[in-house]
Amino acid sequence: MKREHIIGFIAGVGAAALGIYLYQNNQDKVHDFLEKQGINLPRLGGSKDSRSMTLEQLVLEKEHLEDIIAEKELELKESKKTTSKK
Repeated sequence: MKREHIIGFIAGVGAAALGIYLYQNNQDKVHDFLEKQGINLPRLGGSKDSRSMTLEQLVLEKEHLEDIIAEKELELKESKKTTSKK
């Protein structure tokens, strides 16, 4: 291994560690921003206790679950159509 490889590896590990540190310190802000962009990521540490959620958070969670249910129902209907045509 060349010296440049080792320096690059150390720089990469340092950048990754810094990224993880910054992400963990700003996790709620990052997730809120991504949710506004339409990207829903699971939050680390499990789901929130529904009693501690605000009304707005509960409504958003309800809408998200309704979207998932609608997608699953559509997939089920489409799979029934394709199997009945065979």
